Amino acid sequence: MWGYILSGFSRRSFLAGAAVAGAAFVGNPVAGARTGARTERIPLTREDHRVVVIGSGFGGGVTALRLAEAGVPVTLLERGLRWPTGPDADTFPHAASPDKRILWHRSNPQLFGTPLAFEPYAGLLEAVVGDNMTALCAAGVGGGSLVYQGMTLQPAQHVFEANFPQELDWATMDRVHYPRVARMLQLATAPDELIASPNYEAARTFARNATREGYPVSKIPMPIDWNYALAELRGEMKPSYTNGDGALGVNNGGKHSVDVTYIAAAEATGLVTVETLHEVRDVERAPDGRWTVYVDRTDASGTVVENKILTTKALVMAAGSANTTKLLLRASATGRIPDMPDALGAGWGTNADRIYVWTDPVNGFGEKGGGPVIYGSLQWDDPTAAITVIQASFPPLGLDSRSTVMVGYGVSSGRGRFVYDAAIDDAVLQWPREGDHEIQTSRIGPVAARIAGPSTLLVDTNAVVPTTWHPLGGANMGSVCDLEGRVLGQPGLYVLDGALMPGNSAACNPSMTIAAVAERALDHLVVEDVGTLI
Repeated sequence: MWGYILSGFSRRSFLAGAAVAGAAFVGNPVAGARTGARTERIPLTREDHRVVVIGSGFGGGVTALRLAEAGVPVTLLERGLRWPTGPDADTFPHAASPDKRILWHRSNPQLFGTPLAFEPYAGLLEAVVGDNMTALCAAGVGGGSLVYQGMTLQPAQHVFEANFPQELDWATMDRVHYPRVARMLQLATAPDELIASPNYEAARTFARNATREGYPVSKIPMPIDWNYALAELRGEMKPSYTNGDGALGVNNGGKHSVDVTYIAAAEATGLVTVETLHEVRDVERAPDGRWTVYVDRTDASGTVVENKILTTKALVMAAGSANTTKLLLRASATGRIPDMPDALGAGWGTNADRIYVWTDPVNGFGEKGGGPVIYGSLQWDDPTAAITVIQASFPPLGLDSRSTVMVGYGVSSGRGRFVYDAAIDDAVLQWPREGDHEIQTSRIGPVAARIAGPSTLLVDTNAVVPTTWHPLGGANMGSVCDLEGRVLGQPGLYVLDGALMPGNSAACNPSMTIAAVAERALDHLVVEDVGTLI
């Protein structure tokens, strides 16, 4: 989920600009703001559904498809918009010329202290601002897959088994569930013909420098049809991949995000209804044991146009680590869902995310920084300190910035938690100031510096403002949920997204593991819960 937009935030202010473009957006989310308070002018609708899934990212997409294939009708709620693409489309915003499409409507962007004339909009990114850390969360059909660059990595067995419960059964995950995700996302590595082009000088430099330092180098599997990038080189489409302009979504298409894979297949069954601009504000257990979901249907500006109260036999939380955790923790603290597990909100991690701007003022990397990702260095020998460092694309700025980007993540034991704050009626993230410090400063940082080389400049954006694009945990497997996502002691309530993960994803971008864990869970739920709890 890397968009470049290199972002930083404080508890009461929100930077969401492209540092690489020489700009920073500073805004002020309304603390504890709750849209959709009912008035007599807003209609109220009541509906009953077999299964309600909140969120349409990897967890929600897998859930919707597999339940539909089992004959179960599903209503999928997504707070954001659809973002259709195609050759020469202009669906997604550009990091070098930001507009309202970047920001979720509760953000109030400013440029160097001056408010910008961005009208409120159901944009792609929301900042969940906490103590010492901000989690960047996506909105839109497809969730984080819309804005992630696409690194799709399966962990090594020894790293996976050191960080996930043994009961997940690596052998079956490796034989069945990871390959199933790879097929759905149509993973492929970049062709040599593309890498040899002038646009990919940064990728070749990364590989050459990492090899020189004795680090392993490999092509990174991506959910991309690289023929689109080759067509751009031939002038058949305007650039979207080959100029690095895909950080906030690839306009030309060819990216196999969740909306065009899992969700498209789910809708094709005729049993899945996707409701966009439906923001869930509360969940509750009804007196009869069913689930009640309170929804604001909004327009694209965030104005509430309808209140909905949905009841359902089975409720699947797939709104992402931060928002799933916040909804459940509020429900627990206010008594809407009594007897939730004590560990709810705890075990939250950042995947040890790090983003570096790498500048070579003498040699540069070519005027066009092709992307999104070609090469990475997977350093997974030590399962307790495994890291991944990857070169990723840099947005076009209209000038040669002589810069590119390196990102890193890894195994870390640093953990925070969400805590309910009654004063704002919301759950707030609390992250220890040095939470991921050890692995970031002793492993990821030195590796990135050696790859960059002594004559270049490496700026650690997370040292300025700590952020993560990979929030994980909060309703962890083992302590809050079982391995199939069933919330302990709450029949019919499930968590199937990043909140289920144990705070890291075994030195990988978490998307593939979230999807594979959901695939495994649905295999069990279809057999064990459909017809009873579902």
